[in-house]
Amino acid sequence: MTSSEQVDHPPSTDSYEFPSLSSLPTLKNDLLLQSASNKNPLTLSHPPIWVMRQAGRYLPEFQKVRAEHSFFTVCRTPELATEVTMQPIRRYDGLLDASIIFSDILVVPQAMGMEVQMLGGVGPHFPSPLTGPEDAQSRILDRTTDTRKELSYVYAAITETRKALDGKVPLIGFCAGAWTLFGYMVEGGGSKTWEKAKKWIYRDPESAKKVLQRITEVSAEYLAMQVQAGAQLLQVFDTNADCLTPTGFNTFILPYLAQLPTLVASHLSSLPTPLPCPPMTVFAKGIHSSTQLLSLSKIGYQTVGLDWGVTPRFARVATEGRVALQGNLDPSILHAGREAIEREVKEMCWGQDGFLTCAKEGLDGGWIVNLGHGITPGVDPEDLRWFLECVRKEFEKK
Repeated sequence: MTSSEQVDHPPSTDSYEFPSLSSLPTLKNDLLLQSASNKNPLTLSHPPIWVMRQAGRYLPEFQKVRAEHSFFTVCRTPELATEVTMQPIRRYDGLLDASIIFSDILVVPQAMGMEVQMLGGVGPHFPSPLTGPEDAQSRILDRTTDTRKELSYVYAAITETRKALDGKVPLIGFCAGAWTLFGYMVEGGGSKTWEKAKKWIYRDPESAKKVLQRITEVSAEYLAMQVQAGAQLLQVFDTNADCLTPTGFNTFILPYLAQLPTLVASHLSSLPTPLPCPPMTVFAKGIHSSTQLLSLSKIGYQTVGLDWGVTPRFARVATEGRVALQGNLDPSILHAGREAIEREVKEMCWGQDGFLTCAKEGLDGGWIVNLGHGITPGVDPEDLRWFLECVRKEFEKK
């Protein structure tokens, strides 16, 4: 079946009900949660490791599923989403310390009434992007989004995956930051310049803020319901955070990221049976200034994710030990061969500015090992295994 022949025929999840969380398997490996609580990595058996996009196109078993089902069919079919979420956990048994539910950041615009297609060789495509304030008013702001109903397939997949994991590792839920989603909703897909989105915020900032606020409110409901379904940590991806000026970041990105922890906690505490808010991670790609990193550490997240553009020491000093850090190997290194992978992992751990060097010097803060962005499709799965093994080997030198 070719991608052009694939049609979305997901099953209905209208009958899904949130589980009693106490009925789900007990977690056996809590290293991720310990690190998110800012524990020094040298006090753990090893720092927890997971990889952004670890369930994805680099895996032949994932490609086999995709050969038979369209992208959004996989997202919208709990059985399939569970299967692809479990694939890296099975392949790298004992080497990964977390799973992340297979889904996509663009399910939120879909829930808000926008059509999103995933085109082969192109990526995400919005046939009818937002064209301006009046269009956004009628299509987004005047519309009520039933987050419970529209995204029930994600919640069902989370619950099913929690059962499949049987407590082996924790399950991460996620969404995108409002600015990243706004960009896609206005541009109609990915962009190198994000000109249309930037033109809008500079020409009519107040209308842009209204759309960003609505996206934030829907995203907070979505994250809270992922917790109700069984997610044990939440991550917010603002992967286009680097395309605005510092003032733009402070105006159109940071305030909306800052609302999410408070809103999620409020939703969970107001349930008939209140739930605690789990640890939350913010990953704002391209944020390298000490001022911005410090800002991210002060808005309610327990972990700040890093791309490969800053050293661990710089980020640790900038965030003043307030939060755990996640990252930050350049994903391209996984294409460079095992010698390069081993060398760069050693540098990330024990280099002059490495995570473990800083920990040994007494700089406070937890560490969650990850890449600086998602793993790319051409990586040999065995080279990812080598990366995971190299991290464990370097930690043994403590």
